[in-house]
Amino acid sequence: MPTPYGPRGGMAFGADELRVLRRALAAALHPVPLADEDVRECLRLADSVDEAAREAGRQRSFLLADLARYRAALPGSAPGYLELLQDALAAGYDPRPEDLAALRTLRGRPAAAVLRRCQSLAEESVRARLARCAPVTPTPARTPARARLHALPGGRAAEEPKPRPAPAPKPAQEPQPKPPPVPKPSEVFPPRRKPVPPPEQLAVG
Repeated sequence: MPTPYGPRGGMAFGADELRVLRRALAAALHPVPLADEDVRECLRLADSVDEAAREAGRQRSFLLADLARYRAALPGSAPGYLELLQDALAAGYDPRPEDLAALRTLRGRPAAAVLRRCQSLAEESVRARLARCAPVTPTPARTPARARLHALPGGRAAEEPKPRPAPAPKPAQEPQPKPPPVPKPSEVFPPRRKPVPPPEQLAVG
């Protein structure tokens, strides 16, 4: 029968029990038909494991009850309390705040060594609980691009008058050159003047 005295509360198996356990694991990984005797040995091992687990639970309950009684009787019960506490730690017991407080009241090298061990185990337990309770931050989802809305024929869009586009500005016109001035006939053909008689003819007449 396996005994519940492995490290941190695990079970210790004998040589025959380990042989049956290896056979059962091999059959689970690679299913093959088992002989009737092998099946009966696996069932006996399963019953033994269940009984050992129940026995481990009973022993743990007794140990914790004795530990609480010795802790309540401190400081006179310091040697017994330290011994029980170390047995409980070896069986997988997580030190409680009252254990840490009780160890701080005790003096001597054994109590200091047990206190350091309990503080280390308590810190590991707290970190493990925080890791299990830490929320997982979800990855922010990308916002899908909004599709452009197009007006459908009919509806209010068809009833409302559509604004007319503003007329495009006209290009600036260049100034037209002025036509050249037309000369008058009098300027082109000046009037002919009468000839003036010489002075001698004026005197004779």
